[in-house]
Amino acid sequence: MKHGLGLVIGKFCPPHRGHKLLIDAATHQSERTVVILCAKPTDTIPGELRGRWLREIHPTVEVMVIDDRYDKNDSRIWADNTVRWLGRAPDAVFTSEDYGDRYAELMGSKHVLVDKPRERVPISGTAMRNDPYANWGFIEPPVRAWFAKRVCVVGAESTGTTTLAKTLAGLLQTAWVDEYGREYSEIKLARNDPDWRSEEFTAIAEEQTRREDDAARRSNRVLICDTNAFVTVLWHRRYMGSHSHAVEKIARRGRCDLYLLTGEEIPFVQDGLRDGEHIRHEMHRWFEEALAAQSVPWKTLRGPHEERLREAVRLTRSLFKESAWSPKAAGV
Repeated sequence: MKHGLGLVIGKFCPPHRGHKLLIDAATHQSERTVVILCAKPTDTIPGELRGRWLREIHPTVEVMVIDDRYDKNDSRIWADNTVRWLGRAPDAVFTSEDYGDRYAELMGSKHVLVDKPRERVPISGTAMRNDPYANWGFIEPPVRAWFAKRVCVVGAESTGTTTLAKTLAGLLQTAWVDEYGREYSEIKLARNDPDWRSEEFTAIAEEQTRREDDAARRSNRVLICDTNAFVTVLWHRRYMGSHSHAVEKIARRGRCDLYLLTGEEIPFVQDGLRDGEHIRHEMHRWFEEALAAQSVPWKTLRGPHEERLREAVRLTRSLFKESAWSPKAAGV
């Protein structure tokens, strides 16, 4: 027989698959499941964000985010507050900790202990916070998107950005995001629409960012991006002759941990879509100036493709602690 109201309580900072096991157990054994998420203003991940993650991972449970300002060792305070928050005592409390016995007893609830020795899911919140990258397999897609490092390959036309981004992602066995602006340009060319409008760059920046955020959920610790909204600012300048505050606003929302700028010393290759051979060297200088004016680390990559790739792998590996996962780049 199922319990009427099942409760799971914790910090979930961040949620991991040990928490998922616990909440799934409560869901399977209860008619109704409530998760109380305890959040402090000083938490490294905002409580409301963690709450949204839990609602996505467990769409059938009710998630309450409460302001945690109580003594964590005072079971009486927690029991009294829990009854007040829920409007009644839960029928069952699901935990993986010894504190659950006393906490449940004070509310007249049953304590259901789930995987206390961490044998079914060998992970703890402390281990996850210490190194999420070494414990990547224990977190769900929305949490992965938060932690994923983002490396963006940028550069002027025909400088090898797409080739480098795609190859780098393959070596690191992770997701990559191609350039939506090129896809959009191909559509414009097909419909014989040569004139650009400022709002088109805003749409490109928005869609590029959306695709990037979506791909981060599928990434293997690091996401490789072939351009981003920061670069769209420069392409607006290139085609419209001015800056766009709307595009810059989107770019400020973006995330990046490392920029890799591809050098313009390699020969220009015309693919039927490119029109910037005459401005390529000037565009490269624009990239250098823009990157130098922002705070994210960046490096110019020059030389043949293999040399650029080796340096890109080295720089990407440097984003991770030695004790954590480091991408395996066979043959480079």
